[in-house]
Amino acid sequence: MSLLQEWREAAYSLDINSKEGQAFWNNYFVIEKGIYEKLLSAPEMVEEGTVKQLAEKYETPLQIMVGFLDGINESLVTPNPIEEMTEDTKVSLAWDKEKLYYNMVGADASWLYELPQWDNLLTPERRKELYLEQKKSGTVVKDKKIGRNDPCPCGSGKKYKKCCGA
Repeated sequence: MSLLQEWREAAYSLDINSKEGQAFWNNYFVIEKGIYEKLLSAPEMVEEGTVKQLAEKYETPLQIMVGFLDGINESLVTPNPIEEMTEDTKVSLAWDKEKLYYNMVGADASWLYELPQWDNLLTPERRKELYLEQKKSGTVVKDKKIGRNDPCPCGSGKKYKKCCGA
């Protein structure tokens, strides 16, 4: 079983409402926040190494590092091969700041997108734009329903019921 499969099985098999599940996720979110604080504080530095080396560098269990890599993967300049990742797989954390912020908003991770380190990376205006863009991306807008006796939208001049609505 791959590291990613092990992580997903361990993390998502827990009942989030149980004490065990809450303890697991609270611990994960604290570690995740700490890693992001370090990454965002030094945006010019690209972290690279094996999965095991990164886990050691950030003083976190290997399984938690795999979860972190799973979470950040869509925000990287070049995604890592997380599906077949082993502890010796070399990975890069070269992240795109706008993509990362956008994805944090999408995940409703306010503890991450509200970190003070963002003040030095994106202007408040740009953060607001990305926030609104992400929130709007999930909004479904329904077109006004065409009535039977309304003019046909195809431009024929006929009533909808006698034209395209027939």
